[in-house]
Amino acid sequence: MMNNTIMKVTVVGTGVIGNGWITRFLANGYQVTATDPAPGAEERMREAVRHAWPAMEQMGLSDAASVDNLFFKEDLAEAVGNADFIQECVPEREGLKRGVIADIDQHAPAEAVIASSTSGILPSTLQADAEHHPERVIVAHPFNPVYLMPLVELVGGEKTDAAFVENAREFYSGLDMKPLIVNKEIEGHIADRLMEAIWRESLHIVNDGVATTEEVDASIVYGPGLRWALMGPFMTLHMGGGKAGMRHLLEQFGPALKLPWTKLEAPELTDELAEKVIEGCEQQTAGVEMEKLEERRNEFLIELQQLLEKYWPSANLTGKL
Repeated sequence: MMNNTIMKVTVVGTGVIGNGWITRFLANGYQVTATDPAPGAEERMREAVRHAWPAMEQMGLSDAASVDNLFFKEDLAEAVGNADFIQECVPEREGLKRGVIADIDQHAPAEAVIASSTSGILPSTLQADAEHHPERVIVAHPFNPVYLMPLVELVGGEKTDAAFVENAREFYSGLDMKPLIVNKEIEGHIADRLMEAIWRESLHIVNDGVATTEEVDASIVYGPGLRWALMGPFMTLHMGGGKAGMRHLLEQFGPALKLPWTKLEAPELTDELAEKVIEGCEQQTAGVEMEKLEERRNEFLIELQQLLEKYWPSANLTGKL
């Protein structure tokens, strides 16, 4: 559903992420202008959209959706000059992003949001060279493939006006996305930090000869990954504590955090941290009995495993292509 205050969207940078955004915007009925100085960028962009379009048709298109709403301009100033919303997707190099955002800020309308798809750079850093309206520069970090994945992390910087974050939240919600406002700047935001922790441990396990890459993947796919798809790490452990939830689990397994199981150092499980975790989990499940949560979880896991059986293991990948 289109945001009535946002009609024209510009995407700066047409790599994998930029083209994913373009596809999602088009599928939701927006007029999209793209710009990228790389030779052959327009041809690659249009091919990427054509390749992804059947998936969008399967997901469901807006009545106004059309690939004919996609335009390409080589000149950045012209591309952003009348945009209502700008999605910056240039390569993940701080100097490059800061320079491009400064150029966008110089030419874009003052009310237009400038949203960076950075996976790790702080918004305060990105807006540092924006001399005109740094208050409208935010991070809007998506996940690949952008046209299918719903999460987008929104982070404001030191100079960001909260009104622009809220405008972005409403805009992305209208794209059937799940915007997550990150209230504190942190390198890597939230999801990437969690993924990197697992990635680092995975590398240690493979490097130490404990397991192969396929075995590491299987341990996640057939184990915690199934539950995480529904509940995430905190709710998974909350339910692991039985009727008493996280309070019982921390009492029983909290001391295990001091065991040298992983290469990462765990935070000190202070009473303050324990209460934050317990209260958070209890608020998430307020008014819902554990039996109801278990019933919902079980139904989800049965259906998810049926789907998983269709597409996994990767050993059968060749035969499915």
